[in-house]
Amino acid sequence: MVELSPSVLSCNFANPIADIKKIKTDKLKMLHLDVMDGMFVPNISFGFKFIKDLRKNCDYFFDTHLMIEEPIRYIEEFQKSGSDLITIHYEACKDVESTIKKIKSFGIKAGISLKPNTKVEEITKYLDMVDLVLVMSVEPGFGGQKFIENSHQKIRELREYIDNNNLDVKIEVDGGIKTTNVEKVISDGADIIVSGSDIFAKEDINGQVLKYYELFNN
Repeated sequence: MVELSPSVLSCNFANPIADIKKIKTDKLKMLHLDVMDGMFVPNISFGFKFIKDLRKNCDYFFDTHLMIEEPIRYIEEFQKSGSDLITIHYEACKDVESTIKKIKSFGIKAGISLKPNTKVEEITKYLDMVDLVLVMSVEPGFGGQKFIENSHQKIRELREYIDNNNLDVKIEVDGGIKTTNVEKVISDGADIIVSGSDIFAKEDINGQVLKYYELFNN
């Protein structure tokens, strides 16, 4: 079953809970939280307090994506804030293995992400340590970018590697995904779809979420 993880980065920050209430359906279980530090990526989003306040107001699985330099420094704070899964970037860590182990030490799930120009073979040695691999199909840092077409090949490579090695690892894809291209991404082997502007920028936010799930079931 393919899951949808709407990106909170695209909601109305003046009243995020109002937008999050609009996505509620019986099917939706996850929220994607993009944390940016202005160093690893050229943008700044939100931090611990924002996530903690969201946690008080909703019970979704918090899929937290850290686009920050040396995330090992802040793993405990993000776990305490309510994150259920923390994904770190291969490119942002001096010691990827220690960072993953730090996440796991708090009893939550761990993910690893790779930027569009990072090759799959750079991260395969870590896949038996994580629960999820996040393929960035745009350059991380800003919402609303166009899907990078060679991401399809990367997703297929990961699907083949995970299946051939009998790994229990989900493939998540983030960036430029819309209802018009999501079916191809699913056919490549994606398990979790992140979508932001294509959900929260719509007039009928709830209807758009339901449209995704209809496509997932085709």
